[in-house]
Amino acid sequence: MTPVAAPARAVALTVDGHDVRVPEGTTILQACRAIGIDTPTLCYLETLTPVNACRLCVVEVDGSRALVPACSRAVEPDMVVRTGSDRVRHSRRLVLELLASSVDLSLASPDLQRHLREYGARPERFGVDVASGAAVALGTQSSPSAQSQTSISSFAGLAFNASRATVAQPPKIDNDLYVRDYSRCVLCYKCVEACGTDAQNTFAIAVAGRGFDARISTESDRPLTDSACVYCGNCIGVCPTGALMFKSEYDMRQAGTWDESAQTVTETICPYCGVGCTLQLHVQENHIVRVTSPLDHDVTSGHLCIKGRFGWQFVQNR
Repeated sequence: MTPVAAPARAVALTVDGHDVRVPEGTTILQACRAIGIDTPTLCYLETLTPVNACRLCVVEVDGSRALVPACSRAVEPDMVVRTGSDRVRHSRRLVLELLASSVDLSLASPDLQRHLREYGARPERFGVDVASGAAVALGTQSSPSAQSQTSISSFAGLAFNASRATVAQPPKIDNDLYVRDYSRCVLCYKCVEACGTDAQNTFAIAVAGRGFDARISTESDRPLTDSACVYCGNCIGVCPTGALMFKSEYDMRQAGTWDESAQTVTETICPYCGVGCTLQLHVQENHIVRVTSPLDHDVTSGHLCIKGRFGWQFVQNR
């Protein structure tokens, strides 16, 4: 007879004045979502191990000197959590501003762009928006006078150069399946986790460098075609900013023909093997333009192999 595990002990805590009871081992983020509190995240995904990289989900906990990451901190008895205090909002806004000041977020997920607006992020405070990606993401336009500004400005009593540093660089196009545009990368580590123990166990990529030179890299920064990559595309499926993109989508965006509002999504089962992975076919003008899989699918958890994610061209041969 298989032993039955004892039910988890309930933990009582207070979140924004609400009394909450959740099973032991629940994270603060899960407790917040259980009562409908919208806590922003960037590096967190339900199917991946939390890495505490972005610090966007930080909350205030009574008795804790520093703000704590809600995605990985487990609840404790009688814990008192504040998710919307001035200190929390200031920290989240600053994180968003620092990211948007150096990274092109024009193709970021709708959730991230919503957080930029809701927290009133103003990345232009850190200098001229050279790439203008952040301005697009915020729904604003930089004025000509702002773009031509070259003087030293002041922020919070500190002087800084109005021409801010960015991670702008050309896209890496070294294969026919997907494009790596690291000018859009916020180093959320999701792709690294999906390539590692959380999904593929290939370990083809990792973080290299420091500061503005920090980047997602293959071993010895060699081309993807010479790396351990098996082209499963699971890194694309978890990327929140468009840094990793189907080659088909990239080509259509370059040509100005990509239109998500005109696309339909049809679910089907992958025909290649007996595992039974669910595919979501994104179709525009009667052509498949990309393939995804739902995160809540009990077989794939959003992950696919190279055949399921990229092997759909035969459908177009009519």
